Amino acid sequence: MIYFLDRHEKEGPKPLLITFGLGMLSALPAVGIQMLAAKTGLDSSANFGFLLIYVFIVVAFSEELVKMGMLLAYPYPRPFFNEPMDGIVYSLMVGMGFAVVENIIYAYNYGIDTIIVRAFTAVPAHAIFAVFMGYFVGLAKFNTTNKWKLIGFGFTLAVLIHGIYDFFILQQYYDWLMGFGLVTIIIGSYLAWLLIKDHRANSPFKVTVETERVAGKEGEDL
Repeated sequence: MIYFLDRHEKEGPKPLLITFGLGMLSALPAVGIQMLAAKTGLDSSANFGFLLIYVFIVVAFSEELVKMGMLLAYPYPRPFFNEPMDGIVYSLMVGMGFAVVENIIYAYNYGIDTIIVRAFTAVPAHAIFAVFMGYFVGLAKFNTTNKWKLIGFGFTLAVLIHGIYDFFILQQYYDWLMGFGLVTIIIGSYLAWLLIKDHRANSPFKVTVETERVAGKEGEDL
């Protein structure tokens, strides 16, 4: 599905697979940080202060940081990253690689049934975070003046959305608040789709592709 999001200039399988693998590797340090936090009791959802620190700093910040690190380390500086849409495509590959390893760990600790639940919650959530991050990384690639501002904004936005989502699903104060985790996914999915459409519409390869289609049609008519 990720491959088909990029309509105008598709990426090669090798860089996509490498980026996916890096996303899988990025899960390891993030999980390690969360395990250390659990030993200190910082993951207690019964303490409001601890919960905020845990969801926004320990989980959201650490996970988005390692994913951003992989995105900037490999695909971002490469020549095949040649349009803003690539930011979303490669960010999604990192995010899905991360989600695969995270799901394996959850299945090992809590049973295979958790994968079914997470397929409709955590996996789309990681995709949403990736789109927001990748959108601004894609802009940054071709805007050297505001490069780090755009990267920083995309990272911050991903952390905020991630933290808000995790807060709703982990809090134990009001059961009805957990439903807002699903609301976050629904609204985030809509906004993420708008960002994808924007990069598609402004792709520098769109004109080339459409010109080739017209030329091909004219050739058939002749």
